[in-house]
Amino acid sequence: MGVFVFLPLVLPLTAWPVARLAEHHLHPRVATRLLTGVAGVMAVCSTVCLGLLMVVGTAQLPGNPLPDGWSDPEVRAAVPYDEVAGKAAIPALLAVAVVCGRTLWRHARVRRRAHRALAALPATEVAVLPDDAPYAYALPGRGTRDRIVVTTALLHGLQPAERRALFAHERAHLAARHHRFLLVAQLAARANPFLRPLRTAVSYTTERWADEEAARAVGDRRTVARAIGKAALVAQGAPVPTLAGFAAPGPVPRRVAALLGPAPATRTWPSVFTGVGVAAWTAAAGTAVSAMSSANSAVTLVFILHAATPL
Repeated sequence: MGVFVFLPLVLPLTAWPVARLAEHHLHPRVATRLLTGVAGVMAVCSTVCLGLLMVVGTAQLPGNPLPDGWSDPEVRAAVPYDEVAGKAAIPALLAVAVVCGRTLWRHARVRRRAHRALAALPATEVAVLPDDAPYAYALPGRGTRDRIVVTTALLHGLQPAERRALFAHERAHLAARHHRFLLVAQLAARANPFLRPLRTAVSYTTERWADEEAARAVGDRRTVARAIGKAALVAQGAPVPTLAGFAAPGPVPRRVAALLGPAPATRTWPSVFTGVGVAAWTAAAGTAVSAMSSANSAVTLVFILHAATPL
């Protein structure tokens, strides 16, 4: 395996430039899919390599349940600084499992509670809650229909055209299943802290994606911008970061400024002769190298452990 086992842990640094440039120079739909894909693959690769290191580290512990041959010098020689790296990987991988599990559990719990709370209301697309706290968010269904949750306090603060923009925005979140992109980005950032800039970027690009869809549905970009600006002043965000809300935290002035300008070009992939194109290809190359490094390390360790396992 050699040093290749460590590469997926640091290769997410190659995606930092595109995390910033994609927000400004790519269509939000393209940026969301690109950033989420890069984050997801890199998170899986770094987790796999932590698992490989943990195997080597666990085999060094006294009383471990692994075969005795797995602690042979030939196995340990496959990992540089095996004594430190192997043992450090054990708490690191456990921490990744705990924080990712907690994120999944919280996401599922909030969705279940929200659906139970809305069960007594009419089964309509929009659930209006008589609440003094102004908020709105998209609630995806599982076995039930998708719903838009909005409070009377937020509706009272918007004009009719702005309400249509709000509903179009939330419908766009549900139609594109933005909660899945947000969840993958959250889990990736939990698995590898170097992926946090991509999580922040995905949170922004999903909102911009919904903004553009709302502007297309309403037919007036200024109305959507005005609705977002009003909601940002008074509204609360979604109950968890993995659910999309109308007043999501983040650079609201940039969203408004983007809506006051022309619609972004729908080009699917940037030219390599641009800054964002270079950054995108760099992130893609980093992702490919990460995948190959983790696969090579896994196959190499399997062969080494198989040779060291007594028949």
